[in-house]
Amino acid sequence: MPLTKQQKQQLSVTFCGMKFNSPLVLLSGCVGFGEEYTRVKGFSNQDVGAICLKGTTLEPRLGNAPHRIAETYMGMLNSIGLQNPGAHKVVEDYLPTLDFSESRFIANISGSTIDEYEQVTRIFHDSDIDAMEINISCPNVKQGGVQFGNYPDMSAKVVEACRRATDKPLITKLSPNQTDIAENARCCIEAGSDAFAVINTVMGMAIDSEARKTVLGNNQGGLSGPAIKPVALLKVYQVYQVCKDKAIPIIGQGGVNSAEDALEFIIAGASGVGVGTALFYDPLVCQSINDGISDYLHRHKINNISELIGTLILHGDDS
Repeated sequence: MPLTKQQKQQLSVTFCGMKFNSPLVLLSGCVGFGEEYTRVKGFSNQDVGAICLKGTTLEPRLGNAPHRIAETYMGMLNSIGLQNPGAHKVVEDYLPTLDFSESRFIANISGSTIDEYEQVTRIFHDSDIDAMEINISCPNVKQGGVQFGNYPDMSAKVVEACRRATDKPLITKLSPNQTDIAENARCCIEAGSDAFAVINTVMGMAIDSEARKTVLGNNQGGLSGPAIKPVALLKVYQVYQVCKDKAIPIIGQGGVNSAEDALEFIIAGASGVGVGTALFYDPLVCQSINDGISDYLHRHKINNISELIGTLILHGDDS
């Protein structure tokens, strides 16, 4: 069911100047290029604030060898390897099929070199896309990926290149697999990032003990799902400390499958909340999350979800 009038008032947020129907964002890699997921019976674009398209590179990519997915306890490992048809194909063939009147669409841009990031950004700049997410933290590609996302100076160089290529909102997707995520965020803000997505998946491995072999064809992959939520919450809180005085918004993500999960990320400092792995076992989970958030706001007499952002009380702060 689409959002009610009351829910629209409670859940709407402004993110980098974009009006979101609700704080929920469908995450890249979980919904294809948008049109595939919106065919799910009962889904409405009005249920979410934005939809992130699948990671896109300059040229087409076939992705990694199988296996590409491995189920783990309270999570999932993926090693797709950025399979995609290339940026020109996405702009020419996929974007025209999307309904930009109901929700915002965000391109996810990737590259093996800084120049490739800039070229892909220029291609999407000349399209109807609303914003771009810079994927500097993909843990399952052999070139690019972690080499850019785990080192603040490299992250900043990628953001600088993308900033030269567009004036559309840039959302930098930060890796949890680094020493100091807050320092990386500072560098990316100075380089021109408008917002952050926190976090990308956590690097992991699955092993078949009988065969004594790794399960994934790429040997390692990105862990998502409920198992990583505590890590993600801490990283959102840490990045928020850098962002709050500069009004830089954050999409908090990692293991969200309920209204309680979403509320925790918002209280920690997120302005939006990403939903990803949960969609694989409950494609309509966003409806129940929206309903749960609305109920919470009503019970606590809060008019709009934005009033909750960054309201976390640490032990020792409430004395």
